[in-house]
Amino acid sequence: MVAVLAGLLILAPSSAAVAHIRPAPLTELSVVSEQVASGLRRPIAITGLPDGRMLIAEKEGTVRAYHPDTGLAADPVLDLTARIDTSDNERGLLGITPAPDFARTGMLYVSYTSLPAGALTVARLPISAPERLQVLLIQEHAEYGNHNGGQVAFGRDGYLYWSTGDGGHANDPFKSGQDLGTLLGKIVRIDVNRACGTKPYCVPAGNPFVRTPGARPEIWLYGLRNPWRFSVDIDNSLWIGDVGQGLVEEINHIRPWQGGSNLGWSCREGTPVFDPEQCKAGVRYVDPVFEYEHYMTESCSVTGGVVYRGSETPAARGTYIASDYCSTLAFAVRPKPGGGYESATIGNFPTQPTAFGTDVRGELYVLSDYPGWLNRVHLVAGPA
Repeated sequence: MVAVLAGLLILAPSSAAVAHIRPAPLTELSVVSEQVASGLRRPIAITGLPDGRMLIAEKEGTVRAYHPDTGLAADPVLDLTARIDTSDNERGLLGITPAPDFARTGMLYVSYTSLPAGALTVARLPISAPERLQVLLIQEHAEYGNHNGGQVAFGRDGYLYWSTGDGGHANDPFKSGQDLGTLLGKIVRIDVNRACGTKPYCVPAGNPFVRTPGARPEIWLYGLRNPWRFSVDIDNSLWIGDVGQGLVEEINHIRPWQGGSNLGWSCREGTPVFDPEQCKAGVRYVDPVFEYEHYMTESCSVTGGVVYRGSETPAARGTYIASDYCSTLAFAVRPKPGGGYESATIGNFPTQPTAFGTDVRGELYVLSDYPGWLNRVHLVAGPA
C-alpha cells in the first residue's frame, strides 16, 4: 500500500498484511532512541521529502538536510535569516513542509516570525530559488514574543493548515482564543493552489465560518492557546498538541467533519475551567483525547507528535506518539475500536524534544533543542 501525505510518499505494508497484524497493547510498547546527527543549532521543525531526505529547520532561519544513507549535510540547503525576527526565545523559523507536488516543483511552505515586529507569516518558495519567496498570509503579533504556534502541513484534501498562538504573555491577554475576528489562537485552512482577488490564496468553500459575520473565513478550528505542533493523519484528521498555561497539557484529535470546533481556551485549560468569564452558555467545547498535569510529571510544554504508520513495528501502527519538552516522557495515544481513547507512558525521549517527523517510509524521528540532536525513534512491541 502507498499513502501520499503532504508530498511524502509513505511506503506501508499492504492492506491484507496490516489486517492480520494485531496492534500491541500500549502497555507493551516502548521507545528506543538512536542518535543519528548532532551539531544542529536549535532544530525546531522537521519534514520528509520524497527523495528520502529530511529537512530540518533551525530557529535562526537556516534549513539543513539529512539523509539516512549520507547523514547531515554540512551546509544549509536554505537560508532565510535575513527575513526572520528571532528576538525572543519562541520567535524564529517555526515550520516547514513540502508542497504535495514537491517532486515536480521543489516548492516549500514555511512559517516564521518576520522582521521587524514578529508578525506570524506563512510563505512559499522554491527550494532552489529562495529569492522567489512569496508571502501568503500574515497575522500581526508585536506585543509579546511567545505563543507563535507555527506548524504548517498539507492535508489529504490538498489544503494548507497553519497553527497560531493566542498572542503571547499569559492568561490570553487579548482574549484571542474565543475571538473569531482574529487568526490568533487558531488553526487556519487555506487553498494555496489558487488566488482569489488580491489574495495569493483562496478560502475553501467548506471552511466553517465563511458566512459568519465578523469571523475570519480562514479559520478551521479555534479556542487554542499555543498549538506548537500538530500533524495530519492519513484520514485527514488533525492531532494537535496545545501547550497549557501551567496546570494541564492537552492533545486533541479532530476529525475532518469537525471543522469549526471550539477547543476551549481560554474558557478552559484542557478540561478544567480556566477563565469563567470566557465561558459562554450553550457553547460546546471539544474535550482533549489526552491530558496530563504538570506537577505529576515534572512537565511544562507538550510537544505534539505524529501517528506511527511505518513498517518497522507493524504492531505499533495507528499509535500517536508525543512528548513534553521538560519531562521528555513518551506518550502513546490510540483510538479504541469501540470509541474513546487509550493512553500510556512508554519511556522517555532525549532531552528537550521540539518536533517529531517521519521519513519516506513513515519511520519516526525526533529533534532535541539545545543539544542540537536528531534521533531516530524505534518503537518496540512486546512484554516488558
